[in-house]
Amino acid sequence: MRGARWLVDSLRGKQPFNKSLGQHFLVHDDVLERTVAWGEVTKDDHVLEVGPGPGVLTEVLLNTGCKVTAIELDSGACEHLRSVFIPELENGTLTLIEGDALKARWPNDITRIVANIPYQISSPLIDVLTRHHRNPHTQPLESVVMLVQEEFAERVVMEYESDVGSLGMVVALDFEPEMGERVGPHAFSPMPKVHSRLLRMTPHDEEWPCDRRLLVMMIHAGFSQRRKKLKATLRSAPKRISRIPGWHAGRWKSAYAALHDDPRLDQRPETFDIDDWAELGADFEGGDQEE
Repeated sequence: MRGARWLVDSLRGKQPFNKSLGQHFLVHDDVLERTVAWGEVTKDDHVLEVGPGPGVLTEVLLNTGCKVTAIELDSGACEHLRSVFIPELENGTLTLIEGDALKARWPNDITRIVANIPYQISSPLIDVLTRHHRNPHTQPLESVVMLVQEEFAERVVMEYESDVGSLGMVVALDFEPEMGERVGPHAFSPMPKVHSRLLRMTPHDEEWPCDRRLLVMMIHAGFSQRRKKLKATLRSAPKRISRIPGWHAGRWKSAYAALHDDPRLDQRPETFDIDDWAELGADFEGGDQEE
């Protein structure tokens, strides 16, 4: 293996790093090895990597014998990857997609996601990977391991009471999240100003007693003004409520009216756990069954 430092220096020799793309690259090989190990990657996996940059994680993933599909937005980094991983690209163990991971079409058969992602796409990337995982035409993911900003990881796992919010609640509908190793700025080149954290999300495939999409809208509405009671934040129908089959503003209004005196609506959203949201969603859905 050439190692992280060689790969990062090789890319740096071809072009300056673009901080607007979140280009802070790991240069500690031991952290990369532990990332892949925590992802439980085997030779039978097809792994999606988002933002490979110089290919430091790509090299470690390929060393397991797995198949890798990497999506990279930076054309200069893509040119570098094509020059460094010629044999792997030729034999098909590595596929490189030049484009935006939030818009590009992902392979249907990926089994895991392992990535050191640009931090500015953390939240929208979780939305995209969740849709991919739930798509009936794609193979369900076995696990997701990403290196993210520590503050973001804390919000996903809802580590502290102040971290409880719509992000963590919506993730909990599909995944069991957990934080792993803390990675300091010194492990990167160039060094970021924040600490990073490994985040693993394992699908739990739990069935909910109401339409999951309704739960997502209720959670987002509830936390939109988190200091207010649910009686206030759930009063008005979400703008996109009609996207859920069988739902419209009138039905939402009737469902809300049926629960208007429910004591749960006098609570604030952070007092609810995921099961509380599910129970409220089921009662909300049953509050006004259309004939």
